Amino acid sequence: MSEVVIRARGLEKIVPTAEGQLTILDGIDLEINAGETVAIVGASGSGKTTLLGILAGLDIPSGGMVSLVGQELTALDEEQRARIRGEQVGFVFQSFQLLGSLTALENVMLPGELRGDRGAEQEARDFLVKVGLGSRTGHYPRQLSGGEQQRVAIARAFASRPNVLFADEPTGNLDTVTGQRIIDLLFDLNAEAATTLILVTHDDRVAARCQRVIEIDAGRLRA
Repeated sequence: MSEVVIRARGLEKIVPTAEGQLTILDGIDLEINAGETVAIVGASGSGKTTLLGILAGLDIPSGGMVSLVGQELTALDEEQRARIRGEQVGFVFQSFQLLGSLTALENVMLPGELRGDRGAEQEARDFLVKVGLGSRTGHYPRQLSGGEQQRVAIARAFASRPNVLFADEPTGNLDTVTGQRIIDLLFDLNAEAATTLILVTHDDRVAARCQRVIEIDAGRLRA
């Protein structure tokens, strides 16, 4: 029997607006098992990214509970949630989120350095080779194309040795051909590391590569 790495019960997210209360998530129940690849799909504004952020501990719900690798995130403060993210979670964002003042190598080393890993530099070099950027270690983000920046971001995500990897529209800022290469790379590395992958996407072809597709519609899961 597979271990449940993410469990959500009755998740709600309600935010105040000028017109009154806006319900973004409405009673989400969800379980994701270790090693699963899961796509979260839905129309723009359906609550996909909000759900991803809450499952990853980047945001807190207005109601309900969520646990990540056995830790109930909703019972923790921000400092405790940040520690769990650092130990358990990797992220790949649409906007790359690289630090412009650091080289590709330094960006990938960062999670390991923050954890105090002695082998952070060698591990970062190894992952940059895996993503095809072994010759670009000293380049800064501004010297790299969008596809190369996203490959650095993927190397950084896997270098943190996450149990769970969250990806939010990882090909959203890339052309079709580059996006396809990035997705191939993401799934290849994920299979190699046996990581649990949770991916928000509007691309049906990307979603089809996941073992399970979860559709969200107006803040609710569609059966």
